[in-house]
Amino acid sequence: MRHTDEEIHRYATSLRSEADLDPLIERVGDARFVLLGEASHGTSEYYGLRAEITRRLIEEKGFTLIAVEGDWPDCLAIHSCVTGSPASPEDPRAVLDDFVRWPTWMWANEEVLHFLRRLRRRNMEVPMQQRVGFFGMDVYSLWDSLRSVLDYLREHEPEHVEAALAAYRCFEPYAEDPQSYARSVGLVPESCEPEVVSLLAELRRETPALEPTDQPPLDPRFARFAVEQNAEVVAGAERYYRAMLRGGPDSWNVRDHHMVNTLDRLVRHHGGDTKVIVWAHNTHVGDARATDMGSVGMVNVGQLVRERHGDDNVLIVGFGSHSGSVIAADRWGDRPREMSVPPARPDSIEARLHGAVPDGNTLFVFPFPERGHPRWLREEAEHRAIGVVYRPGQERWGNYVPTVLGRRYDAFVYCDRTRALTPLHDYEPAVGEPETYPSAV
Repeated sequence: MRHTDEEIHRYATSLRSEADLDPLIERVGDARFVLLGEASHGTSEYYGLRAEITRRLIEEKGFTLIAVEGDWPDCLAIHSCVTGSPASPEDPRAVLDDFVRWPTWMWANEEVLHFLRRLRRRNMEVPMQQRVGFFGMDVYSLWDSLRSVLDYLREHEPEHVEAALAAYRCFEPYAEDPQSYARSVGLVPESCEPEVVSLLAELRRETPALEPTDQPPLDPRFARFAVEQNAEVVAGAERYYRAMLRGGPDSWNVRDHHMVNTLDRLVRHHGGDTKVIVWAHNTHVGDARATDMGSVGMVNVGQLVRERHGDDNVLIVGFGSHSGSVIAADRWGDRPREMSVPPARPDSIEARLHGAVPDGNTLFVFPFPERGHPRWLREEAEHRAIGVVYRPGQERWGNYVPTVLGRRYDAFVYCDRTRALTPLHDYEPAVGEPETYPSAV
């Protein structure tokens, strides 16, 4: 056996039972942010293992918020369902059936449905204040968020409706097409930024005095927080689409800053000691400074959360596999299909792990940095990243991110062979958002 294989085996725990996750749960310690990644948006094992880790973090470590790479309005409907809002369906399936923005399979899939049903059952057994919330932190959903702001203000704060209508009228000519808005700003440098900034300023300046209730989904303070967050989404989306036209890293950075700002707002609203679990792609949660992203000016969620809250308060878990199948599309907006994932490139982290632990699922909990890392955690190697758009034929020159594994993550879950997740929906055409930079993640 090669020396590297021996080093890898030293940190490997085969995942055959629930107890095999114990080293990871122990490593969490008092951390308040646990970021759980994925190497694709269409792999069953990643969703299933994240769900199991999340369940244990809730039960054993007191985590009370889940924030995902999803839209705020859609995930707010999930939150209302799983926390037992009287106006919400009892079965999360009814909520997921309403997910229409491509790629629908990211959250409208059997694996997420199974998790949400379990989460709702758990929540219904505890007092309202102990129920775990589920929120979206992404920058998309400009029009849905703007409509939500208008609906709330018309009912509760009509004095602010005009500011919201001004923003709505500014975006209205683009017929809910963000690409049209971005192109227009590129041709005529007059954007909707002033209207959006004015709306945000009004909402922030005049926060009404609201009394809390013992029903958080109906709590007026929570409803006000939700509408402010929808306004933040509108502002973030406007910045995102303006930056997208320029190309380069700016739009990516706008998006990831928005995600982390959302996390911080959630924590402030729920209390400073709140513990949060994040579900997002490795490309977002794995520290960008341990990849080539930093060299082109990109930051991400993992880096920003570590910088804002300290390494000791954050645990990042990456995921990866050697081969299998995945749900993805050939082009943005195309019909999703099950694709084969070929064996990982010989120079990759996944190939190295396949050679050392070639069967099943394996957990690696890395030593604390001050204790020193073995060579395989210090060396840079290629690390596969599959987005919602995937082209297996480009494996030889694309789909990989140069990575120092021990700096990018605190732990890693390796699944030697994976299978595609099960979407709930038939094909839906693309709605709204253009392809993200980089590689549709």
